[in-house]
Amino acid sequence: MACMARIEVPTAAGAMPAFIARPSGEAPAAAVLVIMEAFGLNAHIEDVARRIAAEGYVALAPDLYWRGGTGRAVRYDQLPEAIALMQSLRDDEVVADVGGAIAYLERQPFVRADRIGITGFCMGGRVTFLAACELPDKIKAAAPFYGGGIPIEKTAKLRAPLLAFFGEDDPFIPLDAVEALKAELARHKKQAEVVVYPKAPHGFFCNERDSYRPEAARDAWERLKTFLATHLKR
Repeated sequence: MACMARIEVPTAAGAMPAFIARPSGEAPAAAVLVIMEAFGLNAHIEDVARRIAAEGYVALAPDLYWRGGTGRAVRYDQLPEAIALMQSLRDDEVVADVGGAIAYLERQPFVRADRIGITGFCMGGRVTFLAACELPDKIKAAAPFYGGGIPIEKTAKLRAPLLAFFGEDDPFIPLDAVEALKAELARHKKQAEVVVYPKAPHGFFCNERDSYRPEAARDAWERLKTFLATHLKR
């Protein structure tokens, strides 16, 4: 890695903290935004960013809780606190902050400005879908993981290819909601794939949570790598 660091990304509302990881070399690379869970910008999200960077992308993980104070992250056993943080966010501000992160990436000489994708987990899965719909000219690939409350009413705006992951036994996301997303994607003829892992709970990708399911996580990682390479590296 040429660079792994905590940085500040300028936005219209102020300086937003973020974690960046990028491959060595000066050749411009595609970029991937990594959107945090409800628990905040923590070690797991930074690890995912490093793994994505190791695949040849510039990975940027913004701290979407920054407007209420920087460094706000909670442990995985602090679910009520995480929900309170998540509920403090406003969609318009989140979209603006993601837009600011994209604008930052576009200005960097080591980024291919026309090849920016997004992935996210838990709350970040919802944000991934939301941002792809609201910033369709900017995002070229979107891969949400177990996003609850995905705003399917915005599906018509989606332009980027979508790869969405869910767990069959997710107590926070009923399968009816997953089927509704599938139906809306099909109705609007979107380029999309929805993967549901049997017996997998919410948070199955996170190896720091009790809900971690190694087999599902490995399969999702391989699918994510193929998806990003297909749509961002060509």
